[in-house]
Formats: sequence, C-alpha cells, structure tokens
Amino acid sequence: MSNLISSSATWRLRARWGMRWPSAETRYELIGLLAAFVAWAAITALAEPIGRQWGTGQDAYCYYQATLVNPYARSDWTSPIAYVYSPAFIQLVAPLTRLPWQAFMAVWTLILLVGVRFLTGPKLFALGVLFALMELAGGNIEILLAVAIVVGFRWPAAWSFVLLTKVTPGVGLLWFAVRREWNQLATALVATGMIMAASAFFMPGAWSEWLTVLSTVSGRDGTWAAVPIPLIARLPAAVAVVVWGATTDRRWTVPVAAMIALPALWYGAFSMLLATIALQRPEWRDTGGSGASTSREPYRARTLGSAAPA
Repeated sequence: MSNLISSSATWRLRARWGMRWPSAETRYELIGLLAAFVAWAAITALAEPIGRQWGTGQDAYCYYQATLVNPYARSDWTSPIAYVYSPAFIQLVAPLTRLPWQAFMAVWTLILLVGVRFLTGPKLFALGVLFALMELAGGNIEILLAVAIVVGFRWPAAWSFVLLTKVTPGVGLLWFAVRREWNQLATALVATGMIMAASAFFMPGAWSEWLTVLSTVSGRDGTWAAVPIPLIARLPAAVAVVVWGATTDRRWTVPVAAMIALPALWYGAFSMLLATIALQRPEWRDTGGSGASTSREPYRARTLGSAAPA
C-alpha cells in the first residue's frame, strides 16, 4: 500500500511540475558522460608526477617530451619513453606540448574520449570508456587510428594519419586495392605524400632520421605490455583478413586487420575494435560523398556482373 501511495505522489508531482524521466537515449548519454568524466578526472590526476608506479600517460609522454629541434633524441622503441612517429605528427601536437604536462594530459585524454564517443555512439559510450580504459590511461593513439580508419571510408585522406604514425596498419588500404577503388587509394597516398612534402619543407633532416629509426625498430618485438606474437607472424593474417573483408563487403575487417598489423600489439590496442561498432551504424556502413564508391551494389555482385560469360 505504501508503495502505491508513493508512486501516486510521484506521478502527481510530475503532472504538477511537468517533470518527466529522461528518454532511454538521454540516460545512456548521461551515464556515458559520467563514466567519461570519472575516467578523465582520474587519468589527469594520476598523470603528475610522471613515472609513478600507478601513474598515467606513459605513452602520451613520448609525444610530450619530443621536440621539433631534435624529435628522435629518445627513439629506442622498447624503452619506456621513445618517440618513433613521423616528424609530421610531432608538428601536429607541438602546440599542445607547450602546456604544462598535467594540462597536456587533460586535453589529450579529452581528445581520446571524444574519439571513443564517435566510435561507440551514445548508447555504448560508457561501455566503450571501460573497454578502452587501458588505452585512455596510457594515452596512446590507437583510438585515433580507429577514428581515422572509419572516417577514411568517406575521406580516404584520413589514412595519412595511419601511415605517418604506426605505418604497418596501412595494410588496411588493401581494401581499396582489392576492390579496384583506385581513386580512393590514390587520394590516400597523394594526401600522405603532400603532408610529407609540407612537413619536410620545415624539417628536412628529421625525415631522414625517421627512416633510420624505422630501420632500427623493424622486426623488433614489443615489451611485456604487448601480445607476444611478432609482426612477421601477424602481418599475413592481417592481409588475409582485409582481403577477405574486401571481397565479401565486410568493412569491419579493416580496423581488425589494422589492429593485427600494429608494430606491437599492445593490450590497450584492442580499443581499435570499437571501430567495428561505428561501421555497423547506417551513416558509416555504406558511405557516400567524397572519395567513396559511387556504386551501392555489393562488391561481389559488381564483380560477378562484370565477368565475361562462360
């Protein structure tokens, strides 16, 4: 009886003051925002001082400590602090590195959380934050790679971010090659070349240094924080996954293949799988617009239809 009275009173208050429960979508969004805020606050707070046992931002500090004058002063890939991405990336983040370390970490973590929100949408945002928590805490760029891959189906130039940072996940570009979508492939490669040229104009020596760094880390395995399977063993599997996906119209295979092809498959890198959620949403499942295939017909139907009769 008391429950009925309480429920009746609640409904009368709502009717009187116009109070309504938020919709399910709004509730999911609020829970996601709460989870994101808690993660952001904790990661930012634990970033200072850098190097503590339970500290955050070890990967992000690699970008923070690198300078435009000598970006590869610390470039031993398996050491705790090392910068091994292209000069273009350090040029991109250089304005942020002028901030104090903890402020940099606050902004950087916010950028990564926006990436998670983009990949998961509002309904799965909270779960996405939990799934990517290791990646968020370290501050690595795999979440941004996942965003670039999703966006790259509509704007292939986004692949330049992949090629100028982790490099080997660029195996995902086989999607365009297998499907003979040469305009998209050319757009990705030309955009990458233009960024390299513009960057080299300001930092010509750094690019030769980067090539040297790549040659020294080539074939080396990751540390204890990575899956103990070398790249040379994972790369054929990545190629097989993306080729199969391209011939069977499964876009979700591209971020999976790119993850498998990472130079070191860090445990936090599994956050790239969030891209498979984004690629199931209608707005990204079959994108039109700049650089996209003009045919809405599945690839297998197009190739079979164009085959010569037996």
